[in-house]
Amino acid sequence: MFKKILIANRGEIALRVIRTCKEMGILTVAVYSTADEDSIHVKFADEAVCIGPAQSKDSYLKISNIIAAAEITNADAIHPGYGFLSENAKFSKICQEHGIKFIGASPDMINKMGDKATAKATMLEAGVPCVPGSEGIIESFDHCKKLAKQVGYPVMLKASAGGGGKGMRAVWKEEDLEDAWNSARVESKAAFANDDMYMEKLIEEPRHIEIQIVGDAKGKACHLSERDCSIQRRHQKLTEEVPSPFMTEKLRLEMGEAAIKAAEYIKYEGVGTVEFLVDKNRKFYFMEMNTRIQVEHPITEQVIDYDLIREQILVAAGVKISGKNYLPQLHSIECRINAEDPFNDFRPSPGKITNLHLPGGHGIRIDTHVYAGYIIPPNYDSMIAKLITTAQTREEAIDKMKRALDEFVIEGIKTTIPFHRKLMDAEAYVDGNYTTKFMESFSMEEN
Repeated sequence: MFKKILIANRGEIALRVIRTCKEMGILTVAVYSTADEDSIHVKFADEAVCIGPAQSKDSYLKISNIIAAAEITNADAIHPGYGFLSENAKFSKICQEHGIKFIGASPDMINKMGDKATAKATMLEAGVPCVPGSEGIIESFDHCKKLAKQVGYPVMLKASAGGGGKGMRAVWKEEDLEDAWNSARVESKAAFANDDMYMEKLIEEPRHIEIQIVGDAKGKACHLSERDCSIQRRHQKLTEEVPSPFMTEKLRLEMGEAAIKAAEYIKYEGVGTVEFLVDKNRKFYFMEMNTRIQVEHPITEQVIDYDLIREQILVAAGVKISGKNYLPQLHSIECRINAEDPFNDFRPSPGKITNLHLPGGHGIRIDTHVYAGYIIPPNYDSMIAKLITTAQTREEAIDKMKRALDEFVIEGIKTTIPFHRKLMDAEAYVDGNYTTKFMESFSMEEN
């Protein structure tokens, strides 16, 4: 087992990893930028190393500084969390070269699944259902035009190196194609230094359902059931739940088998997620694979009663898995609490938290790194807490979430708590009748 793990991340996920390491008797090293000097993960780790100024590119994304921090503290493994360098093949490779275990996917796996066009080609080889579209990168606009005709409108242009909704364009008719092609490439180039595009048939009003998987070093994989992540804004998830209200036993079996097939085909090692689009007829299509732990992993933990960070560390240390699949025993919902103003187009709201009261009671879990007096820096993602409720039924989990949101007090900044509270009363949400289009008709205005 590892003696010391460096956590190459910040905020709540850094604290989350530190907690599991402490329970496993593993020493921890926190890294931090100058903006995060007062962050709680820095205080709770056994050691802490400053790795640079506030900007991510000079600190959390600076591979040389993180490797140097691991070497001076004699860390024998690095946990990347999610975001930042968690799916960076170069970082995984450099860890290997320095004899430091990267708790995540190998460079080869990241390369296979990180680039969306390559991932799709790999999944077609593995026999996993994929959305009709281009096979690999689109060579030119003429090629793009021909493809769109073949696939049939509406189509979705996507940046091959994309993420976070950048470089994506829905195109409903041919005359809009060229503008969409040009603007998506410009956006992709600016965000990822790469303007390669691919195309997919646009699945109208789908559900976004993902399957949690674990694979070991021997090539064995299992699934830990699904999460419904359909409620999102600008391709960023706002809330998730497990089990999905749209799920049937037959669909779970089929999607679980497809996810295992995907993981075992690439001999996936670690904890990861296979994401699918599911249409109204419950036909599902591979969308992408995340070769890392995900933000919403706590809801899976709550319904199967396994610590996924612990599983990640065990698998990285060479422990074999049983291969048994796990199904939801309870119902769990997660609301991502962001420092944003939901009444003002979700504008970021950094600043000082003057007063904080966290909800509690049976079936309430909060993953957060903030405290009263903490100053939220403007430099990073706006998520400040994850509120998770778990109960015997979906109805009870929603009632519990309403109560917990009413009890959750954060003063000094704007947060998305009012949005989540309103969502819990929305008829379509309560009925479980929502798709990825839900937010297009949802309004924060007073009824």
